Amino acid sequence: MSRTDQITPQPNCTDPVEAGMLSVAEALTRMQAELTPLAHTEKLALRQALGRVLAESIISPINVPAHTNSAMDGYAINGADLPESGTVVLQEIGTAWAGRPCSLEVQRGQCVRIMTGASMPAGTDTVVIQERVEAENGQIRIGTGERTGQNVRAAGEDLAQGDVVLQAGRLVMPPELGLLASLGFAEVTVLRRLRVAFFSTGDELRSLGEPLSDGQIYDSNRYTLYGMLERLGVDVIDMGVVRDDRAALTAAFNAAADCADVLITSGGVSVGEADFTKAVLSELGQIQFWKIAMKPGRPLAFGKIKDMAFFGLPGNPVAVMVTFYQFVQPLLQYLQGQSPLLANPTVKVRSLSRFRKKAGRAEFPRGILSQTETGEWVVQVSGKQGSGILRSMSDGNCFVLLSETQETVEPDDFVMVQPFVGMM
Repeated sequence: MSRTDQITPQPNCTDPVEAGMLSVAEALTRMQAELTPLAHTEKLALRQALGRVLAESIISPINVPAHTNSAMDGYAINGADLPESGTVVLQEIGTAWAGRPCSLEVQRGQCVRIMTGASMPAGTDTVVIQERVEAENGQIRIGTGERTGQNVRAAGEDLAQGDVVLQAGRLVMPPELGLLASLGFAEVTVLRRLRVAFFSTGDELRSLGEPLSDGQIYDSNRYTLYGMLERLGVDVIDMGVVRDDRAALTAAFNAAADCADVLITSGGVSVGEADFTKAVLSELGQIQFWKIAMKPGRPLAFGKIKDMAFFGLPGNPVAVMVTFYQFVQPLLQYLQGQSPLLANPTVKVRSLSRFRKKAGRAEFPRGILSQTETGEWVVQVSGKQGSGILRSMSDGNCFVLLSETQETVEPDDFVMVQPFVGMM
C-alpha cells in the first residue's frame, strides 16, 4: 500500500449530496406505487367501528332533518304577517312540541308557540324567537327586523335521502359515529385491521429487566414503534429482538410473513451492518436498499417478502421515529384503505434558533413550537439533535422541515414546521 498525505473517503451519511440518493418525495411515491390497500371487510356494531375505515360508501336512507322544524324556541307564524313598520298582534292557538305530531293549522293573524325541533305547523314558514316577542293573554306582539323563513330547518337540509354521506375510505371518528347514528345505522362495513409485525435487530440490544454488560443497550425502538403503531389502530405483533444470526433472521422473517400484512424492523440496513441481513432479505423477497436524501434516516430498505410489505428502518432511535412519520405512517394509512393519502399539516413560523445545513438533502430537526406574548408562533431547537438523542423528540413538539434546497437557517428566518399534535 502506497503512503499518501490523504485518503479517498467513501460516500457516507455526512455528505449532503450523494449519487443515487432518492428525495423524500420520490421515495414516498415509489413506495406507494408498490402497495395495494386491504380489501378484506367485516361488519361491526356502530360503536366498535370507531377508528376503523369504511369499506363502503354510506347512502342516507332518510332526510335529515326528517321534517321541516324549528331551530329555536319561539313562535311559528306565516311570514306574510311580519310588519313592515310598527308592530303586529297575532293570536296564539296552541303549542307545537318536539317529538310530538302537530295537527294545528295556522291562518293569517295566528301563531303557534313552538319548541326547538318541533315540526312546523301547517300554514307557517317562520319562527320568531321568544326573546323578540311580547306575549300576554294569548296574544303576541312582534316588531320589525324579522324576516320570512328565519329560524327554520327544512326537511333534508342537512342530508337528503339518497345522498352519499360518507365515502368509502373514510376514517370513522366521533363525528362520523354521531352522523351514522343520526341516520339509524346500527352496523357498518369496515376494512379489517392491518396486521403489523415488528422486531429489532442487533446483538447489543437487551430487553428491559436484563442487566447490561459493556457495549450493550436497552432496546428503545420497539417501544417507540409499539406506541406509534398503537395510535394508528392496527393489530400490533411484537416479535422482540432478533440476534445477528442468519438462521434466526430467516426464521423471524418467515414467521412474520405467515401472520402479518406488514413487517417493520429497526437496524441492519446501513453500510457496515452484518452482510447476512441483506442477504436474507434478498433471498426471501424483493427488497430494495435505498439511500434517502434526508437527515436523520438516510438508509432505508423497502419491498415485499411473499405478500407482506417490508420497511427496514435505521437503528438510531430518532431516525426510526423520523422515517416512521415521514414514510411508514402515511403508507400504513394507505394500506388500511384510508383515503386520500394526506401529508401531515405544516405551518410557517419564525425561527428563534440557528439551524446549520447544506443544500442537498432534507433535514428534520426537532423543535419547540410556542407562542410569544404578542401571539406570534415561533420555533426553537429542542436541545441536542443527534440521531441517537431521543430526548430531542420528547422535549420537542414539532419537526422543523428543511428542504433539500434550503441552507442554514438564521434566527428570525421563517421555516416550515410540522406539529406533533395530530400526528403522534
